[in-house]
Amino acid sequence: MKTILKQTIPASPLDFFHNPYPLYDRFRSIHPIHWGNLLKQPGWYVTGYEEAKMILKDTRFINRIPLPLASKKYDELKNIQNDMMLFKNQPDHKRLRFLVSNVFTPKTVDQLRPYIKQTVNELLVSFQNKKTMDIVSDFAFPLASQIIAKILGVPREDRYRFREWASSSIQTIDFTRSRKVLDNGNAEMLIIRNYFKELIMKRKVRPEQDLISLLIKEEQQGDRLTDDELLAACILLVIAGHETTVNLISNSMLVLLKHPQQMMELKENPLLMERAVEEFLRYESPTQMTARVASEDIEIKKKKINKGDQVYILLGAANRDPKQFHEPYLLDIKREPNQHLAFGYGSHFCLGAPLARLEAQIALQSLSAWKDNLQLSDPEVQWRKLIGFRSLKELNITFD
Repeated sequence: MKTILKQTIPASPLDFFHNPYPLYDRFRSIHPIHWGNLLKQPGWYVTGYEEAKMILKDTRFINRIPLPLASKKYDELKNIQNDMMLFKNQPDHKRLRFLVSNVFTPKTVDQLRPYIKQTVNELLVSFQNKKTMDIVSDFAFPLASQIIAKILGVPREDRYRFREWASSSIQTIDFTRSRKVLDNGNAEMLIIRNYFKELIMKRKVRPEQDLISLLIKEEQQGDRLTDDELLAACILLVIAGHETTVNLISNSMLVLLKHPQQMMELKENPLLMERAVEEFLRYESPTQMTARVASEDIEIKKKKINKGDQVYILLGAANRDPKQFHEPYLLDIKREPNQHLAFGYGSHFCLGAPLARLEAQIALQSLSAWKDNLQLSDPEVQWRKLIGFRSLKELNITFD
């Protein structure tokens, strides 16, 4: 039965962007799978951990690209998104993931460890004699840009363009997007596509030791990526690699600055960092929502979900479900077990999770040890107006 909650948004939308968790709790208190109209298109809001996990691994709940294929507008966005592994279903998703994961392996990621450490140190050294820093634009974004560029083989002089590309593109897949955002994103996608198309052509003529060259070469059981699939894979890495990593590092730093005792524990015991990053992922999940569509009539926990119904899986809510996590609103960098859903679950578990974790561990370890008196410039931070992502506009800190 679909019971619609009439007032689904806070009195001020800004309250939601600042703190979405009370609304998540309100939905969960009615039912962990609750019909609502928070977004333009009504659907089922999944706020329970067990229910989210069930739906994420159930292939009857399918992905769809953010723009309908029948749409006559925004062709650049639509065509690229249609080829992205992120929006594929079986068997296409399995095929693409198999080809990419054979090249983009955890071992490959771990080999980046020295370069990540070097990049972090260079960024911090550049601020050694300054008094302030914006963790988002001065640290997290440059770090993510340089690592992704290194992986793809993008020339150093072009890396500054990644921030604008990532910021523009991520807005086009968020549920808050407007026509203006789509218009701008479509124009930007043409520039991104042409850039990577040219870079791919160069690597076909003269391969290097980068991901693009390896993906061009990669062939399994007579299968390989098409040119369009390779192009989409590069663009997805730029978008997803930035958004997840930048949000994870900046959100984690905010949480630590608001919990100085736990910051001190990390300084005294660096071996806690891996567990701490898992807790940051749970506590302020970089990705807050993912969506599916029911491909047939399905009943879960006595809720009948009809074919074609939208299903909004609120990862940020599932990761604070008291049925799964003891004292979910308490930050505990020693929390175990901590089987959060920040990177999803099932066949669509984030392929870039090992990279995001490694970057965050190194970045936060270095930051926490860098200065003794890191402080927020202003305790009232501003969040970007995104529903699907937990993303700070900026995070200004001061230090001596």
